[in-house]
Amino acid sequence: MEHLLDSLFPAAGDIPENWRLGAPLEQRDYLVNGELRRWDGPLATVRSPVWLKEADGERQVVLGSAPLLDADTALTALDAAVNAYDKGRGAWPNMRVAERIQHVETFLARMREQRTAVVKLLMWEIGKNLKDSEKEFDRTCDYIVDTINALKDLDRRSSRFELEQGTLGQIRRAPLGVALCMGPYNYPLNETFTTLIPALIMGNTVVFKPAKFGVLLIRPLLEAFRDSFPPGVINVIYGRGRETVSALMASGKVDVFAFIGTHKAASDLKKLHPRPHRLRAALGLDAKNPGIVLPQVDLDNAVEEAITGALSFNGQRCTALKILFVHEDVVEPFLDKFQRKLAALKPGMPWAPGVALTPLPEQGKVDYLDQLVADATAKGARVLNEGGGQSRGSFFYPALLYPVNRDMRVYYEEQFGPVVPVVPYRDLQTVIDYVLDSDYGQQLSLFGNDPATIGSLVDIFANQVGRINLNAQCQRGPDTYPFNGRKNSAEGTLSVHDALRVFSIRTLVATRFQEANKELISEIIRNRQSSFLTTDYIF
Repeated sequence: MEHLLDSLFPAAGDIPENWRLGAPLEQRDYLVNGELRRWDGPLATVRSPVWLKEADGERQVVLGSAPLLDADTALTALDAAVNAYDKGRGAWPNMRVAERIQHVETFLARMREQRTAVVKLLMWEIGKNLKDSEKEFDRTCDYIVDTINALKDLDRRSSRFELEQGTLGQIRRAPLGVALCMGPYNYPLNETFTTLIPALIMGNTVVFKPAKFGVLLIRPLLEAFRDSFPPGVINVIYGRGRETVSALMASGKVDVFAFIGTHKAASDLKKLHPRPHRLRAALGLDAKNPGIVLPQVDLDNAVEEAITGALSFNGQRCTALKILFVHEDVVEPFLDKFQRKLAALKPGMPWAPGVALTPLPEQGKVDYLDQLVADATAKGARVLNEGGGQSRGSFFYPALLYPVNRDMRVYYEEQFGPVVPVVPYRDLQTVIDYVLDSDYGQQLSLFGNDPATIGSLVDIFANQVGRINLNAQCQRGPDTYPFNGRKNSAEGTLSVHDALRVFSIRTLVATRFQEANKELISEIIRNRQSSFLTTDYIF
C-alpha cells in the first residue's frame, strides 16, 4: 500500500498529452440578461483533487479561479429572470411549445461541440474517471433529447378539447415563474440539467448557480446558453451560496427552488423565502441507503452489486449503498468475496484506463473519513481489507469496516465516500427497525431469492423508501423511472416525465358547450390568435 500511494500521483510529464491542462483558467465571466459580463471583484481558487509530483514533494493542482459574486450582482441576475418572465407576460412563457423546443435543440447542438472540454474538466475538477465522465456528458445529452420527446408527447395529449357535463375545456401545462436551479458536485452536469432543462423548456426563466466543485466545466457552455435562449431566460451566477443564494431566496422573487444537497441547507434556504406557501420545491437530499443481504442469496451477485453500489465514484453518490446488513449465516463468505473484489479495483488518475478509485474533490473529506474509521475501530470494528483507510493527499483507499453497530457514527451518518460499513444480523427485525427509524428514505437494495421473505419485506419497505432494488444496487436510472425519496431524502419526484410536471401547472380554459362559444374558440384556433389555445400537433 505504501508503494501504491507513493506512485499514485503523476509528474506533469506523465500525463497523456490529450488530457494535459494549459495555464490556469481565470474565469471572470457570468451570464446575465443575454450578456457575458465580466466580474472584476474577488475570485475563488479552484483546486483539483489531482496532485502532481515535483522535486520537493507533491503539490495540489490549481485549475484556475471563478467569480465570487456578491449579493447585489446575484440580484441583477434574478431581476433579469423576473423581467424576462414579466409576471407570465414575457415572450418565453408565452412562446409556443414547438418554438421553445427549437431553442433547446439549438442549445443541445452547441453543447455537443464542447464534449471534450467538459469531459476533461469533469476529470480534473471532481476526479471522475474518463469512462464515467464521458458517460455523464452523453447521458445528459440523452436526457435533453428524452425531455424534448416527452414534452412533445405531453403537448400532443393536451392539444385536444374535452367535453364533460356540458363544459368544453382544454387543459394544458403552464410555467410557474422564476426558477433557481442548483446542482451537486458529484454530478455537476447531469443532475443539474435534470432540473435546469425541464424548467426552461416548460417556459420558466432561470437563475442557475453551478455546484461548488465542477464550477469551471460550465464555462465552455456559457456562449451556448447566451446564443440559444432569449435575454434573461437563463442567467448563470457564481459565488458563495450563503451570500448569493441567500439573497435570492430572501427577495421572495423565486417561484421554484430546484436544489440537490443536504436537507439542512435546503431547509435553511427555504426559511429565507418570505412567502414559502408560494415556493414550489424540487429537492434531492441526503440518503443512507442500506443493502440487505438475506441468508438465501446468490452471493456472487450480491457482492458484485454491493461493491459497485458502495464504491462507484468512490461512494460519492446519493444513491450509493452506504451501509450493508449481512446475515450471520453468509457474512464470512460475503466479506471474503468482497475483499477480493475490492483488492482488484484499480486506483489512479481519472484518465488512466480501467481506473475505479480516484482522488476526492471535497476539501476536508479525507480527515472526515479518518474520523469515521477511528470512531468505529475504537468501538470494536476492524478494517478488514489490506491498506483500508490509508490516504495520501486527496486520495483515500476504501475501508471495509466490520462488525459495525449502532454505537458508531458510521451507522447513522452519510459518509459520502469510500468507507463501507458492514453490520451482521441474526434477527431480520433489526434491519427492519433500522429502516423504519431512519431519517432517510431514498432507496434500499434487497439481495435474496426466497419469494416469501422478499415479498413481505417489499410490503414493509414500500412505505419507507422511494425505490426498492431487488438483487441490484441502488441507482437513479433509467431516467424515465421516478426518482424521489421520503423523510429527509427528497421533496418532489423527478424523471423525464415527472420533471415536466414539477416545473409547470395544469391550467384549464373552459366554456359552456354552446354554439357561440364553439365558434369563438374555433376562430381563435383557426386564426392562431392564442399560443395557449391551440390544436397544433408537434411531430
